[in-house]
Amino acid sequence: MHLLAAELNPLGHVMDRNIIGGPDALLMGDPHGTPIVTMHMLTLLLATGLLLWIMNLAAKAITTGPSSEGNDRYLTRGRMAQLIEVITLYLRDTVVKPVLGEKTNKYLPYLLTLFFFVLMNNLLGLVPLLDLQHIVGAFLGDSHFAVIGGTATGNLAVTGGLALIAFLVIQVHGLRELGLAGWAHHLLGGAPWYLAPIMVPVELLGMFIKPAALAIRLFANMMAGHTLMATLALFGLMALSGMESWIAGLGISVIAGAFAVAITFLELFVAFLQAFIFMFLTAVFIGQLSPHDHEHEHAAETAHA
Repeated sequence: MHLLAAELNPLGHVMDRNIIGGPDALLMGDPHGTPIVTMHMLTLLLATGLLLWIMNLAAKAITTGPSSEGNDRYLTRGRMAQLIEVITLYLRDTVVKPVLGEKTNKYLPYLLTLFFFVLMNNLLGLVPLLDLQHIVGAFLGDSHFAVIGGTATGNLAVTGGLALIAFLVIQVHGLRELGLAGWAHHLLGGAPWYLAPIMVPVELLGMFIKPAALAIRLFANMMAGHTLMATLALFGLMALSGMESWIAGLGISVIAGAFAVAITFLELFVAFLQAFIFMFLTAVFIGQLSPHDHEHEHAAETAHA
């Protein structure tokens, strides 16, 4: 399937495409205009719709049933719901609670939404929606036809938007928990006041670098993995065009296909890993701007004195 729809440029499988407005748009293209709707925008909407649908079904399956079911009413029904419940409990009890403590329930809805939303987009990137549309488009006279698909989290604008939201949540949390004076004092990083000319600029830069690193890490991993898969899919076509032999092309395609399957399993692991890292580091950054125990003790001693 990949070979049938392969393009000479492997980036064609991972780059965003304009649907309405902008250069080379499918509808109402304008070489000098601004894109209004792009393929990744529609993919984000698809991911959001699927996530809401799946989570709604899972919530109904996890909810305690009527008393007529006896003890079975406490059992989660369905493997998908059971998987989501296990992941949620693990993230809450093992990952988030040790970092945020009593603030866990306050930020858990945001952190879980972040994890599952990133995961849904990562997994959608593994579904060959683009290839299927390219095949359909070939019969319609346009082998590049595609309106939805790809990995939206392989778009720096998307990961940057997620990082911007995380930045706002982190800073608002810090201001609410520490106050303006405490938030400003936190910029010293625990160093003496006379090191402020050095520490404050470093901490201010770190304030922006941390969410930027989240965006770049997720973007780079998704972009690199899918580019590698697209490149493997091109090997058979390149062998066919270079050697002009169907036998050579078929042989290389089989070998490349085997490697592509292995890379697909690796990408599946990376999809979960990157969603986890994005969520976990966001929780860590929130926790760093929370009052620590020694700060509470110091405040209590000051008030007592």
